[in-house]
Amino acid sequence: MNDTASDMERSIARCRVFLSLVAIVTVYVDPTPPTLTRWLPISGGWFVISRYGVAVLLSHLVYSLTLVLLQSRPVITRARLAAISTAGDILFAAAIALVTEGTTSPFYAFFAFAVVAAGLRSGLRQALVVTAFSVLLYTIVIITSAPTSEVLYLSMRGAYIAIAGYLVGYLGQERINQEAKIRTLEATAQRERIARSLHDGYAQALAGVNLRLETCRELVRRGRHEDALAEMTDLQAGVNREHDQLRAYIRSLVDLQATDVSEESEDQARVSVQSDFHGSATFVEHVLLILLEGTRNIRRHARARSATIGARSAGREVELTIDDDGVGFPQAAEPPWSIASRVAECGGRLALGQNGDGGTHLRIRLPEA
Repeated sequence: MNDTASDMERSIARCRVFLSLVAIVTVYVDPTPPTLTRWLPISGGWFVISRYGVAVLLSHLVYSLTLVLLQSRPVITRARLAAISTAGDILFAAAIALVTEGTTSPFYAFFAFAVVAAGLRSGLRQALVVTAFSVLLYTIVIITSAPTSEVLYLSMRGAYIAIAGYLVGYLGQERINQEAKIRTLEATAQRERIARSLHDGYAQALAGVNLRLETCRELVRRGRHEDALAEMTDLQAGVNREHDQLRAYIRSLVDLQATDVSEESEDQARVSVQSDFHGSATFVEHVLLILLEGTRNIRRHARARSATIGARSAGREVELTIDDDGVGFPQAAEPPWSIASRVAECGGRLALGQNGDGGTHLRIRLPEA
């Protein structure tokens, strides 16, 4: 998931906690006794809540707080956590309907929350799937628990859930479509800006390099080797300046400041590579590019004498390690952006370790593809 999706998941988790707290208060002050009392001895009224209601609502609160904790400390992938929370929202909504169903029961808000969360995440199709399961579970609860005389009346609420689910899913899909259009327009505008910069700056610089190389050839042809050497020396200095400017421009595209290159330590590090993993060709390419970028960073920035780079399968994930004995990262530094962006693209996790022995220690886990 990208940062926007992660922020949305955290907002959904916080809203779930708020819904759980409000529901406990609502059920406690609700003057209407529960309706589904065919086989459960449920009681209710002003400032009365049954032990079944307390157990379910407190369980939902614990479940909500657990999801908030998992969002801040991702033990599992966010996609899997979203799937688990969707199933949990539906099941808890049905359980809350069972123990609180009545004219003023808050159960409808829990079904609506599950549908809205699905619509925000994935659009119309996912919202309709969640709606279908919600209506099915609610219908089962009504048929098995409601008084026979009220089954048809209470079943109509399932139709309202279905209507709300379609509307929320449709609006969620429109949001996704509009965001995709906005991203396309923004990407087009960015490509135009980059094209202008390359054409007006670096393309012209390359044209100048080409002309000066032609001058060098002519000087060599005429036997003026000293003049040709001086021209090439000046040309090399100009190419180095353009190279530094190009690197700075590339990093500015991702809002990063340029990093210094340690020329005196280049190629001094001895690197050991160990690899044993598998996956699709695209996935393997991503992994190799991450390892390659790690090697380049060690060579250019680490000032290390030795380094170890590895990739191995670990269950359904591939674990990558990049360790060196160099200068390491400053305290609270961000991981290298080029590596972090590839890890995010693969849906993985990256941690910048602190082993207490100096150097750089990156730990990366990628789901196999």
